[in-house]
Amino acid sequence: MTDPLLFVAHTGQRSGAEKVMLALIDHARNEGRRVIVACPDGPLADALPGEVARLVVPPLGMQGQQGVRRVLGLASLPVRWARAGARIRRAQSTEHARVVCNSLFALPAVSLAVAGTRRAGRAAWLVHDTLSSRRQILVARLGRPGVGTAVAVSRATAEPVRALGFRTVVARNGVSVGERRRDPAGPGASRVGILASITEWKGHRILLEAVSRIPDVRLDIAGTPFPGDEAFLDELRTRAAMPDLRGRVVFLGHVPPAQVLDTWDVLVSASTSPEAGPLGVLEAMAHGVPVLGTDHGGTAEYLANGAGVLVRPGDPEALAEALTRLLDDPVARREISDIARQRVLSLHDIDRTLPDMASALWA
Repeated sequence: MTDPLLFVAHTGQRSGAEKVMLALIDHARNEGRRVIVACPDGPLADALPGEVARLVVPPLGMQGQQGVRRVLGLASLPVRWARAGARIRRAQSTEHARVVCNSLFALPAVSLAVAGTRRAGRAAWLVHDTLSSRRQILVARLGRPGVGTAVAVSRATAEPVRALGFRTVVARNGVSVGERRRDPAGPGASRVGILASITEWKGHRILLEAVSRIPDVRLDIAGTPFPGDEAFLDELRTRAAMPDLRGRVVFLGHVPPAQVLDTWDVLVSASTSPEAGPLGVLEAMAHGVPVLGTDHGGTAEYLANGAGVLVRPGDPEALAEALTRLLDDPVARREISDIARQRVLSLHDIDRTLPDMASALWA
């Protein structure tokens, strides 16, 4: 009889990491495994299949708080980790489940849950963060005693985790690969898009400044803010209403990727901190949309060797120059998208990557 699986998430929100976890849950259920998910309330909990058991835990990370609320939130983190660890420990002991930690900020709770048990050190950590800050490194070190294997979604993400002493393997992110889209045709302004959660490090502010330098380019912003990031969305709307951008920026909210990828000439990934394995980039590559991204983390890995265009992070002038060149050269866009789609077909087809990831996490 196969062991049950207990997935642990630090947030009740849904972004790329949670999308990967939901795919893994479906894969585990198809294997006939019982699945339990420990996560806070929110859209993630609402998306769980009815057959999946739910363990309620408090939010295990920060949620965009500022000022005094941020200080109080940081101070309460150890208490929330301890509470969640106790609940996970009871569930794990009762169910004899294998633990899969889906996020960095859940690691300390998982470590507390498995410490001293016969399964100590057997939790698997699916690494969706490229550790680049002292805070991230501190949290990883706090969680290290509870982790047997770290499974990183890209080579760039694996390197700093391995440097901290974790036993680390790579299991690439993947996406569904359907038919290639037809290139947008007809007169009108070039249309550029960003497909990402609206939070500061995703680089929306930089992208707006870049587009303000390029006349006759329209920008679609697809995504929604996490709780606590609403003020940042308001800031972006205010900037977009200024004369140099007025009428050229559309905030789409949450939309299915296929709905917008059919209409964009270029997708931009402008993150100012390194991403681990951005699904939006892979989805664009699979769809035949050329990608311009910032030169770090998993984005640089995906777009290397002609599969995209890379620019310095946090530099609106460099981003504007690269975007102008790409929009002015349809032949280059086609060549880039051909290389990118072939890379997804060979390395990131979810029909192959998902079983490989599952095997690394719990086989």
